[in-house]
Formats: sequence, C-alpha cells, structure tokens
Amino acid sequence: MRYTGARVGRLYRYPVKSMVGEEQTALTVDERGVTGDRLWSVRTVENKIGSGKASRRFAAIPRLLTLRARTADAGVLIDLPTGEELAPDDPAVTEALSAYLGQPVTMARETDVSHFDDGPLSLIGSASVAALSNEIGADVDMRRFRANIIVDGLPPFAEDNLVGRRINIGEVALDVLVRSPRCVMIDMETADLPAQPGNLRGVGRVREACLGVIARVVAPGQINVGDELVVPPRVR
Repeated sequence: MRYTGARVGRLYRYPVKSMVGEEQTALTVDERGVTGDRLWSVRTVENKIGSGKASRRFAAIPRLLTLRARTADAGVLIDLPTGEELAPDDPAVTEALSAYLGQPVTMARETDVSHFDDGPLSLIGSASVAALSNEIGADVDMRRFRANIIVDGLPPFAEDNLVGRRINIGEVALDVLVRSPRCVMIDMETADLPAQPGNLRGVGRVREACLGVIARVVAPGQINVGDELVVPPRVR
C-alpha cells in the first residue's frame, strides 16, 4: 500500500503531560516513543496524573492545558502566566503550580507508570481534521489533538486503514495499534487556543469519537518534516 504524496507536515513533542508542547522540524524516536515526550507529569495528592480528563489513572485539572512546556539547553522549562520559567525539578515549581492550578500538586518524572494515554506515539492526518471542520462548520486547529506526527496528503480518515499495519516514516518503523479515542480535551481552552465546544460531538458523529491512530515503535531513529509515509507489503 502506498499513499502517494503522504508526507510529514508537522512534528510535536510535549515535555509535560497535558501542557501545550513544542513544534519541531525533527524528532528522535526510541523504543519508548518520541524522546522527551510526556516525560514529566503533574501529580495530585492522590498521585494521579494531571490531565484534562478524569479516569482511573488521570485527574482532571483543566487549567493545566493553559500552561506551556518546552525544551531548552538546560532541560525542560514550564512557562507560567506570571512570566516565570521553572524547571520541573525546581523546588519552587510545586508552590507556583499549586497556586495557579488551585490545588496542591507535585511534579514527577515517568518511571514505571506510563504517562501516555493509549500508546507511545500518535499520528493524525491533516485531511481528517479538515473533514471534521467541515462537519461542525468551524475551523478546528489540529493542535487540539496533540499528535506527535501530522501527515499531509492522506485522504480523510485514511489513518484508520493503517491499524494493524507496519509503516515507515524516515528512519523509523511503527506498528499502528488502534484508532485514537478522543475526549473532552479537544473542546477545551489551551495556552494557544480558546475553548471550542462541539468538537468532540463532531468526532462522535463522523468517526465514533476516534480521530487519528496510536502506534508503537519497532525500529527507532529520526523523523523529519517532509519524510514520506510508506506502508510496506505484508509479510506472507
């Protein structure tokens, strides 16, 4: 299978789970996923992972989405609305984040408890987001879906056809595991975007509340903007 002209359009890394991340021209990928992606998380007093949604592992902390994390020469930095820049392991970050988020929190680096929702690496087609925009009658920004890889040149919702297949992008080989289930986070305000109610209902109408796919890494390496997406023939 070959999607002629399907290439990486944008790449993203999210150093802190549920905070706005950073656009990159290239990503290094290892067995865990994108290097440095969701490496840190905010934790509640119950040691749940801060998120925009609530579940067994996650605690809903909506204001978390209005913060930004980025990678600097000295490591990860969190940008606060006060103008402060704090590292996740800075002793001052606990008090600053707790005050902003309105509850006591701490920061934790990933250990044996994964920070990923459904799998190590996420991919979405820009045409799928455009089709959703048409469905709801308003422009939907693809950054709402917090995918690592945005692919241009795929037909709308063609990512679904990759589930169960191995794909190659740049030096990296991925096994596509499942469709990516969506939650209320895609409606919520972020550091870059205002709230946009109705996005999740739209995804529910067009794709049973799933948009994009989740993959695991088979062969690590580097992915660059412009790399082609190739689906090798199945091994018989």
